Amino acid sequence: MADIEKVFKAYDIRGLYPEQIDEDLAWAIGHATAQFLRTKLSGYERGQSSVNRVVVGRDMRPHSEPLVKALIEGISASGATCIDVGMIDTPLIYFAVNHLGACGGIQVTASHNPIEYNGFKISGYQAKPIGEATGLKEIKHIVETLKRMPPGAALGPVQQMDLWDEYKKHVLKFLDLKKPVKVFVDASNGMAGKMLPAVFGDVKNLTMIPLNFETNGTFVHPPNPLVEANMKWTRQGVKKHKADIGICLDGDADRCMFVDEKGQIVRCDIMTAWLAEDFLKTNPGSTIVYDLRSSKVLAETVRAAGGVPRRERVGHAFMKKAMADTQAVFGGELSGHSYFRDNYHADSAAIVFARAISVLSAAGKPLSECVAPLLKYSHSGEINFQVEDKAEKMKEVETTFKGAQIDHLDGVTCTYPDWWCNVRPSNTEPLLRLSLEAQTPEMMKEKIAQLESILGKPVDH
Repeated sequence: MADIEKVFKAYDIRGLYPEQIDEDLAWAIGHATAQFLRTKLSGYERGQSSVNRVVVGRDMRPHSEPLVKALIEGISASGATCIDVGMIDTPLIYFAVNHLGACGGIQVTASHNPIEYNGFKISGYQAKPIGEATGLKEIKHIVETLKRMPPGAALGPVQQMDLWDEYKKHVLKFLDLKKPVKVFVDASNGMAGKMLPAVFGDVKNLTMIPLNFETNGTFVHPPNPLVEANMKWTRQGVKKHKADIGICLDGDADRCMFVDEKGQIVRCDIMTAWLAEDFLKTNPGSTIVYDLRSSKVLAETVRAAGGVPRRERVGHAFMKKAMADTQAVFGGELSGHSYFRDNYHADSAAIVFARAISVLSAAGKPLSECVAPLLKYSHSGEINFQVEDKAEKMKEVETTFKGAQIDHLDGVTCTYPDWWCNVRPSNTEPLLRLSLEAQTPEMMKEKIAQLESILGKPVDH
C-alpha cells in the first residue's frame, strides 16, 4: 500500500499518483470510511435504510476513474451500499449526501494540485467535514489494519445515480437575474467545465464566455485561482470581451476568484462583504461568518447592514461548524470558499457564482463601483514564510507587538487601532502564513518589512 503517513493531511487525503496514492489505498479508504461513518450514526439514524449509503464522486483527472473503482469496491466489501454519482464538482457531493440522506460521501480529487496528484475529500452525515479532529485519524487507523480483498468479496450493492437535474434546481434557487449579464469564465480545465454548462447553460439573461472548459486531464495553467499569475487569462478575457464580471474556478470547482469589468481582481473578503449586504436585506439580523484573515471592513459592513459578524478560524471544518452553530445565512473565506445556510451550511462555487451575478444584475452599476466603498484599507493578502520552529517565531511576534490587543483564535493576531496582523501555522508544511492590514499602503509596507525582520524572506507557494 502507498505511504499512509504522508498522504493523510489535516483536512483530507492527498498525494502523488501512483507513488503515494494508489488503488490499494483507495480500496482501504473506501472500506475504512464506510465502517467509520456507519458507527458514528445514532441508533435512530442507523435504522433508516437510506442512511446506510455512502456517496462517491470523482473529478476529471485520468487516474480518478481507476481510484474511484477501487474505492467503490472497498465500500461494497464493508457491506455498505455505495451510490456512484459519477464525474462531478465537489459541492455536488455535499448536495448528494443531504439530498439522499446518506451517512457520508467521498470525492476523489486533488482540488487545485497539479495533475500528477490525487486524493480523497470525506464528508460525514449531513455532509459535515471529516478532518483530522473529526474522524480522519480513526479512518487512518482502520486503513492500517486492512488488506485488500478480491472483487468477489463485495457484500453491499452499488448503484449509479445521475443527480445533475436535482442539483441544477437546487443551485438555481439562488439565481435571480434582473438584467442581462455577460460573464467571462475560466474553468481551469477542472470540474467547472462540466458543472457550469450543466447548471447555467440554458439560463436566460446570462451570456457565458468560456475558457479552458475542456476536462481532458490536462491543465493549461495550474487550477489554483489564488495564485495571481493564474488569473491573467480571466483578467485579459474580461477586458477583451467587455464582460460585466469574470470568474476563475479551481480544479474541483469549490473555490473561485472574481474580476471586475476593468480586469481587476476583487479579493474574496471584499466579495463576501458586498454579498453579505444583500443577504442581510432578506435575512435581517442574521450572522455572517468570516475567517480572521479578512479585512476589518467586512465586520464593519455586516454591522452597518444590521447583521452579526462572526470571526472564525481558517478552514472549512471550522467555518461549517460556525455556520451551523449560529445558523449564519452566509460566510466566506479569503481562500475563495463561500458558505450558505440554505446549502446545508456547506460551500459552493456554483452558488456564489449565482448570487454574484444576481446582485450585480440588480445593482445598476459596474462591479468596480459596487465594491469601491469597501476598499478602505490596504491588505497584504496571505504571505508565506518557511519556518522550522513555528511556535518560537509566533512567540517572537507576540513579544515584539506586546502593546497590541492579542488573541490566539488561530495562530497569533495582534491588533492596533490603525493596523493588525495575523501569523498562523500551516497544518501540513513548515510554513507560517502572514496576513496584515493597515490604514494606508505606506503603513502596510512598513509593517510587512517589520514582520519580515522576524519571519525571514517570503517564499512562493
